[in-house]
Amino acid sequence: MRGHGRWVTRSMNKVIVITGAGRGIGAAAAQLAASRGYAVCVNYRSNQDAADAVVAAIEEVGGTAIAVAADVGCEDEVKRLFAVVDRRLGPLTALVNNAGILETQMRVDEMDAARLTRTFTTNITGYFLCAREAVRRMSTRYGGAGGAIVNVSSMASRLGSAGEYVDYAASKGAVDSLTLGLAREVAPEGIRVNAVRPGVIYTDIHASGGEPGRVERVKDTVPMRRGGHPAEVAQAILWLLSDDAGYTTASFIDVSGGR
Repeated sequence: MRGHGRWVTRSMNKVIVITGAGRGIGAAAAQLAASRGYAVCVNYRSNQDAADAVVAAIEEVGGTAIAVAADVGCEDEVKRLFAVVDRRLGPLTALVNNAGILETQMRVDEMDAARLTRTFTTNITGYFLCAREAVRRMSTRYGGAGGAIVNVSSMASRLGSAGEYVDYAASKGAVDSLTLGLAREVAPEGIRVNAVRPGVIYTDIHASGGEPGRVERVKDTVPMRRGGHPAEVAQAILWLLSDDAGYTTASFIDVSGGR
């Protein structure tokens, strides 16, 4: 239903899929979404204990959540993920594309094709596949009632991550382009698509790059002189999903301390 030029979802049951929600930004977004009345699908790839802990935390305060294992880079698993949500939670109203991987710091001239394939499959193909499934459920073109998608990009898409993760930065550049293109495709169909670009945030992903303490090393290069916290990114994500952002699409919020 439209109201005052925007899609109104308050009267609907709110159902959200958050990919990579067992840790970090995804986990923070899952718990905040549950507190805002969403039934939450906590997607994870391999760490069931972490995902179950997020679900338990949500249920402990009266929320609704399920944990569903799926590798977002695998088309069949993505289809299954969304089918489980259809069956167990009901019609989808929101997606947060958050699952991502980061590999060991190195220069471009040291990278092999296998690394690039791993990074791009999860960080780009996974976002496309999940967005496709969400659009097929939420778009008025398919009989849906509208909804919202938030892609978790990175300030790396603008900074390039030279000497560390140019492949990761490039994958997030693709996410930025996906955000703009998809937003303009589906805006007439009741779906808003936006992105957040976190800066240096205290999450476990830095350990995957071989430097668990990276935030401490680089925080003095941030104008605010500190690293960010997953909850701060989650607040931006939930605002973009909310009716308060009803006229906002194809937009970006940089949660980066001014970096």
